Order: sequence, then C-alpha cells, then structure tokens
Amino acid sequence: MFDYIFLVPLIPLAGFIFNGLMIGRVPRPLISFIGCLTVGLSFLLSVLLFFNLKNLPPEARFIEQVLFSWIPAGSFQVDIAFLLDPLSAVMILVVSGVGFLIHVYSVGYMHHDPGYGRYFCFLNLFTFSMLTLVLANNFLLMFVGWEGVGLCSYLLIGFWFEKKSASDAGKKAFIVNRIGDFGFLLGMFLIFWQVGSLHFATVMKTAPTVFVAGGGLITAACILLFVGATGKSAQIPLYVWLPDAMEGPTPVSALIHAATMVTAGVYMIARTNALYVMAPDALLVVAIVGAVTAFFAATIGLAQNDIKRVLAYSTVSQLGYMFLACGVAAFSAGIFHLMTHAFFKALLFLGAGSVIHAMSAEQDMRKMGGLKKYLPITYPTMLIATLAIAGIPGLSGFFSKDEILWKSFSSMNGHLVLWVIGFVTAGLTAFYMFRLIYLTFHGKERMDEKTRHHLHESPRTMTVPLIFLAIFSVIGGWVGMPHIFGVANYFEHWLEPVMAHGGGEVEGPMLAAGGGDTGTEVLLMVVSVVLVLVAIFAARYYYLKNTQAATSLREKLSGVHKLLLNKYYVDEIYGAVIVRPVVYGSIFLWKVVDVVIIDGFANGMATIIRDISELLKNIQTGQVRRYATLFVVGVLILIAYFTFG
Repeated sequence: MFDYIFLVPLIPLAGFIFNGLMIGRVPRPLISFIGCLTVGLSFLLSVLLFFNLKNLPPEARFIEQVLFSWIPAGSFQVDIAFLLDPLSAVMILVVSGVGFLIHVYSVGYMHHDPGYGRYFCFLNLFTFSMLTLVLANNFLLMFVGWEGVGLCSYLLIGFWFEKKSASDAGKKAFIVNRIGDFGFLLGMFLIFWQVGSLHFATVMKTAPTVFVAGGGLITAACILLFVGATGKSAQIPLYVWLPDAMEGPTPVSALIHAATMVTAGVYMIARTNALYVMAPDALLVVAIVGAVTAFFAATIGLAQNDIKRVLAYSTVSQLGYMFLACGVAAFSAGIFHLMTHAFFKALLFLGAGSVIHAMSAEQDMRKMGGLKKYLPITYPTMLIATLAIAGIPGLSGFFSKDEILWKSFSSMNGHLVLWVIGFVTAGLTAFYMFRLIYLTFHGKERMDEKTRHHLHESPRTMTVPLIFLAIFSVIGGWVGMPHIFGVANYFEHWLEPVMAHGGGEVEGPMLAAGGGDTGTEVLLMVVSVVLVLVAIFAARYYYLKNTQAATSLREKLSGVHKLLLNKYYVDEIYGAVIVRPVVYGSIFLWKVVDVVIIDGFANGMATIIRDISELLKNIQTGQVRRYATLFVVGVLILIAYFTFG
C-alpha cells in the first residue's frame, strides 16, 4: 500500500492537467466532476494509508518513498521523495478531506461564474502543491510546495482580476509572502551550511552534533524559518495580506485560510521541532509573536462589519494560538488545534458564503439580520462552528483551545503572561463570533425589500458539505481529550514518535509551586468556560436584546472603535514607512539615477563623439585635390619647422 504514497499529490495534479487542457472544450459538469473526483480519490487513498500506518508499531511509522534523484551534485543529494509518518498522515487527511468538501461546495457557489473551468484548474493545482508540501521528506521539496501554494493563492485571491481590489489583493499576498520566503531560504541555507543535508531525518539526527543547544546559529536558523512561517501563516508583522485575501471567492477563503496554506507555517515548525527544542530563545519568540497576534487580531475582529473580514481576523487570531502552542513546545497541541480549526473555520467560511449567496453578494452584517428562518441549514451549522471556535465544552474547539491554554500555563516553556493573553483572547473570540451570529441571523431584518424577496437556502452541493463539516466540528476534538476525563489523549499519543519533546509535558514552575496539576487544570478549564459564557451573553445583550446599548457604548468609546475599525492603521503605517518610500525611491532611481545620470552619461558620451566626428569627417572628403593640398601644406610646415625652428 505504501508504494502508492506518490498518488496522493499526483491525482489532483492529473485533475489540474486535464481541466487545464480541456477548458472550453468540455462541459462544466465534467470539469467539476474531474476536479472533485481527483481530490476525493486522494482523500480515500489518504484514509487507506493512515490505517495502514496505524497498523505498524509506533517506532516503524516512518515510510519514505523515493521516486527519483532530483539534484545530485557531489556530496549534495536531493530526491523527489515523500515521507509518510504520523504528522504528514494527519495533514494529508485534513488537506484532502476538507479540500474535497470545498471542491463540492464550489460546484454550487461558482455555478454561474464565467471562469468556472479556470477556477477548478487552480483549485486542483493548489491541492497538489499543499499535499507536496506536507509529504516532502526534505526542505527543498517542501519549499517547492511552499512556493506552489503561494503561486496558487495569488491566482485564486486575484481570481476576479477584472476587479482592481481583487488583483491588488493577489499582488499584496504574493509580495508579502516573498518577504517571508526570503527568511525561509536563509534558514534553509544556514541549516545546509552546518549539516550538509536538507533531508529531514538527516538534519534532525545530525543537528545535536553540529549545533550548540541555545547557540547563536541554531537560534538564527529557527528564527529565520519562523520568518517564513509568519508570512505564510499570517503572523505579526506579515499578517496584512490575509484580510485583503477575502477579495477572492468564498470557497477559496475556506480552502486557503482554514485547512491548507495558512497552516503551512505551523506544520513546518512542528516538522522541525527537534531544531526548535534546541533553541529556547527562538521558541520564546514564536510564543510571544503567536500570543500577541492572537490578541491583536481578536481585538480587530470586534469592530469589523464585513462577515468575511471578521472570519479573516479570526483566522489570524487562531493561527496565533497554534504558534503559541508551538512556542511553549506543545507541538502536538498546535497540530491538534490546526486540525479542529480546519473543520470549524472551513464551516464558518462556507456558511458565510451561503449567507452571501442568499443575500445577493451582500457582505455587510449591518444589512442582514433575521436570516435564521430563511437559511434552515446554514444557520444551525454555522452556530455549531461558532460554539466550537468559542470553546463550548464537548465540541472540537474546546478540547484543542483548552489544551493550548493549559500547556501555555504548565509547560516549562510557558508563562503566566502567555496564559493570560490566551485566556483573554478566548473571551474576545466568543464575543465577536456571537456578534456575527446575532447580527446575521437574529434580530430585525435590515436588508432591502429586493434582497429579502430573493432570500433562499443554498443548493445541496453547498449545504451537504456544511453538514459534514458541522459533524466534524462536534466530534473532531474527541480524539484529543485531556487525561482529566479519564481517557488517553489519542492524538498526542499518535504524534509522539514525531515529536522530539513530549508535547510540552514537562512540569513548569507554575505547577512546581502550586502542587497537583489535575486540580489546576480543571480550575483553569472552568474559568475559561465561564469567561466564554459571559462573553456570549454580553454579545447577546448588546447585539440582540439592547442594541441601543451597543450604539451608546460605541459612541462613548468612539476613539477605540475607530482605531479597531481601521485595524490600528497598520496598512497606513506600512504604506507611509515602507511602501511609499520604496515607491518614491524607485521613482528617484528611475528618473534621476537611471535617466539623468546613467542615460545622461551614456547619451552625453554619444553626443560628444558625434560632434567630434562631425568635425573630423571634413578631413575625409574623398577629394584627391584637397588631400594633395593638405599634403603640400603639411610638408611646408615641416620644412619651416626644421629650417627656422
């Protein structure tokens, strides 16, 4: 069975090639059938590979398939090869499984779009690139997939390129990610310089012998890799591309911003966890950036009115949670939240797409309200996803979020401040997500009469994926229940062979001073749930029961509200400090250095030579009499010089 690992990414690539060659030559149903079928087959194969891997002993769950030698150069050897282990098995299930549901959903959502074939073509290429990224057994092949998803995100975010806002958003995503990718490349070069290999197994095995734990080189390498992760996974300071990426079709938002591209940075850090545990300073940087990003993005989400932008900043915030987990060396908890987040965030985006579909492309929540009775499937599924992301007990988000909060408190790499930031962010998340629910589905209907007349539930191709994702949003976290429930944490146990550090299990100073860990964990869990419930009821009060109170509060805090609504003016600051100076500097180099100095020098030399030539050409007239006269005059001058000189 393991001989067929290469088919997992190859089948979606075949769909891309077929649809790419057949655009405009085959009917739409065949294009969507091929697009969905290839990803569905990839998912079925991933399931079979997962269970075959599960049947092996834990120490034997590392299967490498080398297809061919890619770059042989002396001692340097890079293969086109795939690695199936517990970590990559989880990732291919998430990517292909959620990706398949999004493909099916797209059949209904993009039904009338003139770029239908091109859309499925890009979607299949994206899936191939992401599967290549997570299955690669070396840094260089991972980087190929890394750049592939970057290219596809540019194509998909700017899919409606006739809109300037969409084409600008695609360019913004591409450029910002190139900045992060430069850091990734430098980190990869530094690792190769020290280890002499880019093969994951070789690097992880050799690193302890060539790097000094806590030393400058290993810290620099890990931080440079993390720079790449901040770009791909939208963390401070490179998060600014993701909210603008909402200009793409909504299924693209679900695919890129829930289950695939934005999780690549988290996956990369988990994959290289053996390096990060050797660099505690780098881990601290990851934890701080993750915690600050989680809180920062959550505060912005409080004031946004575009339904997709609320979810975009929610994604940035939840990714911050994942990096917080990795930063306290709880890599398994980070991947666990990656998986559960893929379920409920994909559901939220697809649910938002269903709302937008019903509202005739309207995305402003202030023009919605009362949609509950019009969308009998979209509403309960989105409510389930909202309860999950808020952290209501029993749902998937509760288990993964609480695991991160607990590790940030109890881990040797954790700290009380990190826990407090994560704790407060959990309350903010519950508030802004239920604000979205109440403004969209409850209360007074605020849409115009024409929109109200056309309100309807989405077709089955869109609602069936919502139902499946809702099921996984409920049960997806049950595989990672904490030990205090009297069961083993199967998810953490599954990833144990891949993790160099025991998931952040080392007892930290907070526990050492406070006694038993079980009682503390239960207490923190209860406190977190209470905060979430308070936030939910606060959102209900302000946006359902007493909307005037919300208006009054907004007016009292108008300065804060304006700051949050304008996203702390980060884009404006970047524009003033970075973008415009670069643009003006480029114009100066063009019009002054290039045109005036360089072109002026070149053109000036040409003018001087031309003028001299104009003078000298009179000597070469081609007239023999003039040549004879000049000859005689020259001879006379010489005679006079030697006679009288």
